[in-house]
Amino acid sequence: MSTLRPINPATQLRQALRHRLNQPGATALVAPGIYDGYGARMVAQAGFEVAYMTGNGVSACLLGKPDLGLVDLTLISSHARRVAACVEIALICDADTGYGGVVGVRRTVQEFEAAGVAGIHIEDQLSPKRCAQMPGAREVVPFKTAVAKIEAAVNACSDSSFLVIGRTDSAASCGLDEAIRRAQAFEYAGAAAVFVELKTHAGILDDIRRVADAVDIPCMVNIDAGGPLAALHSSELHHYGIALAIYPSLIRSATGFAMREALQHLSQSGSTALMQKRMLSSDEYNQALGLAEVEAWELRFPDQD
Repeated sequence: MSTLRPINPATQLRQALRHRLNQPGATALVAPGIYDGYGARMVAQAGFEVAYMTGNGVSACLLGKPDLGLVDLTLISSHARRVAACVEIALICDADTGYGGVVGVRRTVQEFEAAGVAGIHIEDQLSPKRCAQMPGAREVVPFKTAVAKIEAAVNACSDSSFLVIGRTDSAASCGLDEAIRRAQAFEYAGAAAVFVELKTHAGILDDIRRVADAVDIPCMVNIDAGGPLAALHSSELHHYGIALAIYPSLIRSATGFAMREALQHLSQSGSTALMQKRMLSSDEYNQALGLAEVEAWELRFPDQD
């Protein structure tokens, strides 16, 4: 007699994320940016449904280097596997340019699927890429090359619920019309969502609305673009057609600020006494890491010797 196989937990998270993103009129999903398992656990414990693993943050965390395309597929996908394994919320990862041509893109999808993440975004920058929020416009690959990568990524999925998000950085160098043309082509190629990277300017909200009106799939937006966008309350995002808002710099910048302040305080005062109220206690730290659950597991299997 045949039995039904249980659904893979990663597939369940992917299906739930797809459903949530495609709910008509729903408020936008907010995805704080993380770069390690500690931050991912914090995001989950704060009640968020999804976390965003920022390539910029991973480059800082693992290499101590700026986001200049130095993190390769093996490094980030193995890191993503560990991060995804420590939380029970969806994880969306930055997959840069897909780490090669269409053959490289296929392996990229396979590696991230196996890592248990919910989805990735692939951008159309020329390699080696640079963080889009650094000064200057980014050079992008030709239109057909960009679309072929997204089509290859969609066809490489073994789990149909895995999210391939088509990202274009072409707006700054080629104009918004070209960015919208690429977003529409990504949709036609089967992308689950589109992500038009924009730099801050007075009309950024109007531009986002134009993008959202031009496609029939969810729109992802980087709130780090700043300006009028950063001033929006999360409850207002969906009014501009935003289905998924990522905050890549929130944790890495807040953590960096706190580390600098704490180290300066220790250097200048010679102790941490006055910092204690701004630090997690040992109990709070262990709670964040799930120590109680680990200890409960140990008690289930007492030493019989």
